[in-house]
Parts: sequence; structure tokens; C-alpha cells
Amino acid sequence: MQNAAINAITLAFRDEWPRLVATLVRELRDLEMAEDVVQEAFVEASTRWRKDGVPDRPGGWLLTTARRKAIDRIRRNKRFDDRLPALAEAAKVEPQPEMLIDDQMALLFGCCHPALGIDAQVALTLRSVGGLSTAQIAHAFFVPEPTMAKRLVRAKSKIRAAGIPFTIPPRDRLADRLEAVCGVIYAVFTEGHVSSHGRTLLRGDLCDEAVWLAETLAELTPDDPEVRGLAALCLLTDSRRNARVDGNGQPVLLADQDRQRWDRDKIDRGLAHLISAPARPSRNSNDRNGPYRQQAMIAAVHSSAATFAATDWAAIVSIYDQMISAGGNPVVELNRAAAIAERDGAAAGLDLLEELDARGDLDHYLYLHSAKAELHRRLGNRRAAASAYENALVVCDNDAERTWLLGRLATVST
Repeated sequence: MQNAAINAITLAFRDEWPRLVATLVRELRDLEMAEDVVQEAFVEASTRWRKDGVPDRPGGWLLTTARRKAIDRIRRNKRFDDRLPALAEAAKVEPQPEMLIDDQMALLFGCCHPALGIDAQVALTLRSVGGLSTAQIAHAFFVPEPTMAKRLVRAKSKIRAAGIPFTIPPRDRLADRLEAVCGVIYAVFTEGHVSSHGRTLLRGDLCDEAVWLAETLAELTPDDPEVRGLAALCLLTDSRRNARVDGNGQPVLLADQDRQRWDRDKIDRGLAHLISAPARPSRNSNDRNGPYRQQAMIAAVHSSAATFAATDWAAIVSIYDQMISAGGNPVVELNRAAAIAERDGAAAGLDLLEELDARGDLDHYLYLHSAKAELHRRLGNRRAAASAYENALVVCDNDAERTWLLGRLATVST
């Protein structure tokens, strides 16, 4: 029974955390209290479910328990007395699917309110909507965990003091809020696609949540090409999930993936998003395609290739050229160099990576070092490949990737 309870709690946390927090935020109008009582409900579940068994409706049990704990808190804290009648009334009504969607979108827009700084918006949403721990968020921001904890507390305090509403903005104001919301969704997807630390390479629960959020946002703003691009990017990238790891949980390079295992439904949905809205100038650029749409176009090229060898690398390099012309960043330059290595040969790509490495912008970026290692390996430079793999290991915090890197290092060290 204990193992069944642990598995049920893990599954419930993955599926129910954002829904529970969103519902309680609407009812309590206080994000910190909503998170606290939901967390307390999970703590109680860890004890009660082991003893009494897993309830038939875990989500309903957790919501009822969280509401009860909220009522206890309110009774102890007189300044929340006005919320007690509404909470008691809400407990009589089971939330409907449409209400749950609205609640989660309202939670997302509240966390991304312009009164908060962009870092606070992303961090708060990763915590409240994505359910990431403070340690995971701190890693994503390259700051110590206590620093991130303080940032989250300050953000919640600002929400409370400023009376920031957790509501979906009117349609005429949606555009002003979309950039931050898209950034948050993509941050959640990125953490799921390549987990910043831990034992597994990916977290499908976060990928699922990001895909759901992106497609829901696309439903709210169907004519925005960047939102559509974000939905396409998440779907097309996530379509490869089942082929990205082997039976031992180790990463599988794109060139070695079994494309029969790619999710055709996600590819079709992603392509539909990509072509459903015409390209037009993005909100903050004169370029006709924003970064999410451009990245989705690259993912579409991969999805359309029957084999790795058949990939249109010239088209991919062209898109990266457009991204760099529009502003770009060192990671885009890294990806372009990798594409050039496929189009023009490993030596051409390695020359660009060496130039990028010399600038020092990506000293702590795992994939610069691993990309260099792979190209040195292809060129037969075993000693240089080994050095690059060792550099990658220094900055690697994911156990699955670390094991993979050690295996690659062994092949050039013997």
C-alpha cells in the first residue's frame, strides 16, 4: 500500500498542483496562502494515503483538504475574515473543466503581470504553475537557492501589496502581456525537455504542461504568429520525446533517433499551428518572424526529413542567419555552427565553435563543450575531444547526461 500511495502522490502532484493552486488563488485571492495550503494538503496525503489507501478521486480529496486548511488559517487570521463565506460557498461546487482552464490561465497572467520584473514573472510561474522547486528555479537562473527563495517571497509580497489581480486580461490588452507569458511557457518547456538537474534527462509532466499552456494561449490569441509559433515549437520538439532516450534513460542524439517513434499527432498539430497564422512583424521587431516562429520553422525542417541525412541543413542555416540578423544570441550562434558542421563539414563548424568559445560567453554552457567534443571526435582529434568532454562534465548537473558524457569520454580515452 505504501508504494501505491507514493506513486499516487507523485502522479497527483504532477497532474493536480497547478489546478489546485489556480483554484485556490481564485477563491482566496492570495497566492502565498494558496500554495501553502496545497502543499499542506500533499503533506497530509503522504501520511493519510499510506494508512487509509488512495482515495477514488485524489484531486477532489486534495482540493477539499486544502480548502479545509485554508479555512483553519483564515479563522486564525482575522484580516482574511471576509473570504471565509466565499470559500465555504465555493466548497459546495465542484469546479468544471472550463472553470479550471480559466483558473490556470488567470494564474498564469497574474504571475506574468507587468508590475513584476521579467525574472520574477518567470520564477513565480515556474513555482506556482509549473510546480518546480525553489532549487530547480535557482539553477535555471544561476543563483543560489536562498537568493531565489528571497526573490519569490518578494514577488508574492508585491502581488499582495499591489493587489495584482489573477484574471485573464481583456482582449485589447492581451498583446501587452503575451511576451512575458510566452517566455514563461517556454521556460517551463525547456526545463521539462532537458531537466536542469536530477536523475532523468526529461520531465514529461512539465513538457505536457507547457504544451497545454501554449495551445490554450493559442486558442485565446489565434491570430498572433508568435503564440502559434510557440505552440508549434513545443509540439514539434516534444514529438521526439519517446526517441530521445534509450532503454537505460541515456540521451540519444538526433542523428541516431528512431524516427518511427516520433509522435505523428504532435507533428501534425505543430505544423498546423505554424501555418495557421500568416507571418507579420513581431511585437518588438521589424523582422517578419519572431524567435519562437523561427525556431518552430527549424523544428519543422527536422520533422519533415525522412532521415537525418536527408535534412535540409541549408534551410536551417538560413533561418539561423535570419535570427542572428534580428539580434540573435550566443546560443543561436552555437546552434548555427552545429548546423554548418552538418552542411559544410565538421571542421567548418568547429572553427565557429572555437571562435565562440574564445569569447567566453558560454563558458558554463554544457552544450558548447559537448558540441566541440563531438566535432573533435568526428575529426579524429581524440585528445581535444576528451578535454572538451571533461569541460562538459564540469558544468553538467543532470545524472543522465553525465553518464552519457562519461561513456563518450571513455570512447576517446582508450
